[in-house]
Parts: sequence; structure tokens; C-alpha cells
Amino acid sequence: MTKDGFIRNRREEEIADRSDRLAARFAERSAQHDAEGSFPFANFADLRDAGYLRLTLPRIYGGEEATLYELVLAQERLARGDGSTALAVGWHVGQLLQLRNTNAWPEALFEWFCRETANNGTLINHLASERATGSPSRGGRPETKAVATEKGWLLSGRKTYSTLSPILTCFTVSAAIEGTEEIGEFFVQTGPGVRVEETWNTLGMRATGSHDVVLENVFVPDEKLVNRSGSPRKERLPDDGGWLLHIPACYIGIAHAARDFAIRFALNHRPNSLTGPIADLPNIRRQIGEMEVSLMTARTLLYAVADRWDREPDQRASLKPELGLAKYVATNHAISIVDAAMRIVGAASLSRTLPLERMYRDVRAGLHNPPMDDSVVNGLAQRALNDFV
Repeated sequence: MTKDGFIRNRREEEIADRSDRLAARFAERSAQHDAEGSFPFANFADLRDAGYLRLTLPRIYGGEEATLYELVLAQERLARGDGSTALAVGWHVGQLLQLRNTNAWPEALFEWFCRETANNGTLINHLASERATGSPSRGGRPETKAVATEKGWLLSGRKTYSTLSPILTCFTVSAAIEGTEEIGEFFVQTGPGVRVEETWNTLGMRATGSHDVVLENVFVPDEKLVNRSGSPRKERLPDDGGWLLHIPACYIGIAHAARDFAIRFALNHRPNSLTGPIADLPNIRRQIGEMEVSLMTARTLLYAVADRWDREPDQRASLKPELGLAKYVATNHAISIVDAAMRIVGAASLSRTLPLERMYRDVRAGLHNPPMDDSVVNGLAQRALNDFV
């Protein structure tokens, strides 16, 4: 097999090898979790034992301090085994990269959490989406309320799309601060008043555990209010969104697995009407070539943007259009790759005994992860127009 040209050194090779080993294990369980819509607890035990949950932690707290490029590499290859697991853990490792680069939490809290992850495999996610507001990227005000008390806050509300909810012991949550126009971000630990309602029953990405999390007068002490819109912490740096490349990495990984399956099928499937495998047929070769065009285009852009983000920290704010474009190209190309793989395999690809049917459903979820296609295209249009103003 051709060496992956996006692996540039020994450290990246080790990161990729670990993801490949984990992916092979996850692939054996993915069909069952997809059918049941069950959360893959065993996969997360494997991730913890392999040290994967420490991927983006700072070295001083026991982590590997992965770059964005290394995160993309790890996530893409992990998703070749199971897209749901890769997307779910991507929120954890991605947000740790974000926190490492933005100082978004008070240092004491960040250090405590990092050591919890390093020692115990504790996971994190930020719960922001709600039924009434939809995606937080659209700017809706949370309906979750935070009411001030003498020693802290009482939080009440419901969060949707709460990926990792079956396994989280702590998370951050956005809430409107009652009596003000401010929005606060609170660090919440599971306990009294926190419950998970198992609402996640979807077409694709069925094993991410993205259920509803309900908060009923959950007490949060003052020191766990990590940020509020009216008084941002002085040392906090802007979030440029680079960490969100874990999303396109996941969908390209799924597409890569579909491409591999289709090529193996084409090389080995020999109908009795032919003297050789269907890989010899011009139409099949054309479709394989088209898959390669899409895959190479998406991967080249994805890794180039990640590399530039790593190498040019002073330019990260201006890279937002490129970050969005990488996601737009990756998710849409992933869909076209899986579609082509289905055509190559034919009617058998619809069978639930083969993984392509699940991959076909899973890649479509990428269209509903941020940033949305319309936002990316509109942003690029605005940048082009600005060149002439």
C-alpha cells in the first residue's frame, strides 16, 4: 500500500499507528452500536488506555500537546473504524486544544481538569444547543437560565445534541444570566439536578450519545463561572475555531474507509459474465478515479490549512474563511466519495451486512455540523466583495 504522504515524521507516524490500531478494534463493534443506537463505552475505555484522551493536553499536565495537524491526522484515521466514536471524542480533544490556546478557563480549573483527564480519562464537552435556539453559531440566546444565589448560581434548562452525555461527569454549559443581557459559561459536574434523557435516535452517527441533558436547579459555585459576556477574562484569547477541523477530519475518515471497501470489492468481485474482476471495467475505473480526485482534494486542503494554522499563529484570525472552506469541501466531498463507493458495489451496498450502508448515513451528518455550508459560502462571498470596496 502507498505510504500516506501526509505523515511527515516519526511522531506523526506513531499518532497514525495508534489511531489505526484503535480504528480496527472499533470497526468490529460499529455495526452493533449503530443498530442499537448504543453508546460505545468499550471504545472509550480503549481510547483511555491507549492515551488518546491526552492527545491535546499540555505536556506539563501529562498530555501529548498535539498540534492541530496532528489532531486532524489522529481523528481522520480513527474515523476509518467508527465515525460515531471519532466525532464524539473529537469534541473532547478538540476543545482541549481550544482551551490550551485561548486560556478560556481559569488556570486552576484547567490544571485540575487536565490532571483528571490524564489520570482518570475524564472527558469534556460544551453543551450549548437548544431546541428553541438551534445551533449556537446562529446567535440565539440560551433559554437555559442562571439565577444568582448567595454563594453561586442555580442553573435550569435543557440542552440538545449533548454528545458524550452517557459518559460525561462534567461539562460546560451556556446559560442566560437572569436579570441581565449577559450569557455565562458554567462548569458543571454531574450530580443532583442533572439528568440525561435518551432522545438520540437518528439516521446517522447513531452512537455518539447526543441525548438531551436536563438541568433542574443545579448549583454551580461562583468559581465555576468560567466566563460571562459582560466581563470577559482579560487573559482570555480569541477563539479562531481551528480546533473545529476535527469535524471534517472525521467525515473524510469515513469516506476513506468507504473508498477502501469499494476498491477491495472491485478487485475481488468477479461476476461469471466477466473474465476478470470488475476493477477492469472502464466505468468502475472512472468511478474509482473520481473518488481519488475528491479524496485528494479534500485531504490536501484540510492538511494544508491545519499546517498553516500551526505555523502562523499570528495569522489565525484571518484563516477563518479557509477553515470553513476545509470543512465545506471535506463534508461535501465525503458524501460524493461514499456515493461513488455505493455505485461501485451496487445493490449489495444497501445491505446492512456491509458497512457502506452505515457510512452512507453517517457522512450526511456532516452537513449539520458547524460551520454550515451557507455560512461558509456567504463568508467567502463577503471576502471577495470586500476586495473591491
